[in-house]
Amino acid sequence: MSEYVLLRMALRREHDIFVVRQRGREVAAAAGLDHQNQIRLATALSDLGRLLLPVPGGADVAFVAQPGTPPRLMVEIVAGPGATAVLAGDPAAAAGRLVHEMEVDGGESTTRVRLFRRLPIGAAPLTPERIAALRVELAGNAPGTPLDELAVQNRELMSALDEVRAQRDELAETNQGVMALYNELSQELEETNRGVVALYNELDERSAQLKAASEAKSRFLANVSHELRAPVTAVIGLTRLLADSGSDPLTGEQARHVDLIRGSATDLLTLVNDLLDLAKAEAGRLEPAWTEVDLRALFGQLRGTARAVITRPEVQLVVADPPTGSAVTSDEALLTQVLRNLLTNAIKFTERGTVSMELRAATGQDGWEIEVADTGIGIPPELHQRIFEEFYQVPGSSSGRTGTGLGLPYAQRLVTLLGGSLHLASEPGKGSVFTVVLPSRPMPPAPAQRDEG
Repeated sequence: MSEYVLLRMALRREHDIFVVRQRGREVAAAAGLDHQNQIRLATALSDLGRLLLPVPGGADVAFVAQPGTPPRLMVEIVAGPGATAVLAGDPAAAAGRLVHEMEVDGGESTTRVRLFRRLPIGAAPLTPERIAALRVELAGNAPGTPLDELAVQNRELMSALDEVRAQRDELAETNQGVMALYNELSQELEETNRGVVALYNELDERSAQLKAASEAKSRFLANVSHELRAPVTAVIGLTRLLADSGSDPLTGEQARHVDLIRGSATDLLTLVNDLLDLAKAEAGRLEPAWTEVDLRALFGQLRGTARAVITRPEVQLVVADPPTGSAVTSDEALLTQVLRNLLTNAIKFTERGTVSMELRAATGQDGWEIEVADTGIGIPPELHQRIFEEFYQVPGSSSGRTGTGLGLPYAQRLVTLLGGSLHLASEPGKGSVFTVVLPSRPMPPAPAQRDEG
């Protein structure tokens, strides 16, 4: 790195300390440092000068320009070997904090102290011409007396004091603004908290109202279902008596009317039973009776039940036998009801093709997946969630595909009650796949008796 000595001085007596301070400030100003950094460098030189003056032989001071990147102003102080011990204390460390960097190199015969101060970005470049001009300028400055330097220090001290006072007043004003803002924010926060508390109270009230409405709906469904089931069952019984061969013969028109009455009463009884089951589930009155369920036997039972439902020869039922020993901890009656519902729906909405049910090990967990698939009309993706809503039926169903719209919501509630989940994959015209995922041993498998109400 190229270096150019701007000025050399000797530190031998008390007067030289003031001169070093003065010349340090002049060199810093000429190099382009601002007023504050001029004072910092001059103060650091003054402190080090007082420390090194008692060292035998004094010290020599050189001001050096370093045009590198970034350009710097270096002050090198060379003193005797005893200076190393003097510079080990806190005063020297304090002087080092006034510059960007300070190096102390203690040798056998000499001790070198280097102070570095980076020049600001806007300072004039340290070209050879600029350095030559600085040398001429500094050589032409006559050193002042200690009294002059004390006067300059007093002015600097008064300026610093005024600056501190201004900063103090600015800080006090800022503190007042911060306190006002804090008070305003505290007030807003308090108002927000009151609003949140009021909102929570309103939510609690609405939640209580919804809970009461849900309980009232469940009670209404249960009571209406109980009240309707007996007369509807009686109507079905009377139609059977009228159509019995032992009763008075009916005309063809009368027989047709009796069949219509029996069909309508049967549909109404199915609706009443579904409503009663749904009301039980919503009221939490269904508690699984946990047992070890043989899935192979269950599939065999459902195969026979589903075949009796098929009325079209174009529909083929395929129920694959599970492996021997396949079992799950569940409520056999509730699980049977879920799977029977899924099979019945698949048969109802399949005009031709296949309805199948198979068992496989669950992916990523200890359990089973029971898949009920059909090649029926399918369900649009936007309706996959809606079909699990109560009383909802897929638009476009023909009149022959009657239902209450309660079977799938009830099946989903039962699967959840059994610790599992129910999933749907379907596209229009490509059929539907319902998958029941069940853990092998739900937690906790607490045995309980189901309310048969």
